[in-house]
Amino acid sequence: MEQQPENVDDGSFLERKGQKRKLEEGDEREISAVAAGGGHALLKMIAAQVETLNSTFSWKEADRLVAKRATIILAEIAKNEDFVDAIVEEGAVPVLVKHLQAPPYSDGDEAQKSFEHEVEKGSAFALGYLAIKPEYQKLIVDNGALPHLVNLLKRNKDGHSSRSVIRRAADAIINLAHENNSIKSLVRLEGGIPTLVELLEFDDPKVQRSAAGALRTLAFRNDDNKNQILDCNALPMLILMLGSEDAAIHYEAVGVIGNLVHSSVNIKKKVLDAGALQPVIGLLSSCCSESRREAALLLGQFASADSDCKAHIVQRGAVGPLIEMLQSPEVKVKEMSAFALGRLAQDYHNQAGIAHRGGLEPLLKLLDSKNRSLQHNAAFALYGLADNEGGRRPEASRWKVYCSSN
Repeated sequence: MEQQPENVDDGSFLERKGQKRKLEEGDEREISAVAAGGGHALLKMIAAQVETLNSTFSWKEADRLVAKRATIILAEIAKNEDFVDAIVEEGAVPVLVKHLQAPPYSDGDEAQKSFEHEVEKGSAFALGYLAIKPEYQKLIVDNGALPHLVNLLKRNKDGHSSRSVIRRAADAIINLAHENNSIKSLVRLEGGIPTLVELLEFDDPKVQRSAAGALRTLAFRNDDNKNQILDCNALPMLILMLGSEDAAIHYEAVGVIGNLVHSSVNIKKKVLDAGALQPVIGLLSSCCSESRREAALLLGQFASADSDCKAHIVQRGAVGPLIEMLQSPEVKVKEMSAFALGRLAQDYHNQAGIAHRGGLEPLLKLLDSKNRSLQHNAAFALYGLADNEGGRRPEASRWKVYCSSN
């Protein structure tokens, strides 16, 4: 029996790598020393930042400066998951949520706007780290974070100064909604999806990447979200992103499309009709192994549609790169390429091409793999090649003998 690989709800590219904050050297040393010691000193530092945030909700320059510093320190501490409980227990969540919005204006504040977007950005960053622990996702949402995060996404009208805060808001949504279907639906109800789709066209690639990462998470196993993403006309931009030279962008784009088509024949047809097939095949030769893996998985999903689709995948040059991927050092890359080849081999018109391009030998070698999913996918592909509708074609008997002798 064929085993359907899971699409992955893995959010942002390379597991949230590269998320750094600028701190003064003295702050960095102090945080490192306190974190290393842990205990009372760490709790004291956390409590001090929470108190600062409780008492500095204004546009005064001094307040904005210390509030910004407090959010950054809490985010730096929260990078160590062992300290997340302590941060939450000190009452950080409500004050961080409060600082996701701009303070109220008073006379003279309109012209000042000290550290515009900076405190909100730091708060979103810290909450994103706290949300990595599933038990705190609901707490953060119950404190009212989602409407503020969606509003931060809408700061794209404020020009380039808002890029970082938009990115951090999208990243926080990724972590809040990760494997939490009710929160995914709440993001939709708060109006987050149309704005995220709009951000796919933002002129900063980092913002594009984060927006696509959020859509990828929101689309995973949530049909209402999938439909709204399509209704917002996301497909043309996602398909354009598949051809980006930025590996982070095409990785997220192929992930969004993969989650959209998962378990939906109707959406699969819409994606193919929109012209996604050739760009996805192109990703099989990407320098990014994660993109190659996702592209192979997506082609396997496309190949389940009908014989015509299988034929188009082969005719457009997918078989050669898929066979090359069978020899990748990465297990997941091999697993997904074997899955795609297995789907293609279900159509006897494709079987000779796979065999003659050298697909048999690497598939046979994978039968010795200690990874059960990889072994299963290789066996499924070989079964398709050997069966050939009861041996009505002459190639089938040779492949059966070859399989049995090895």
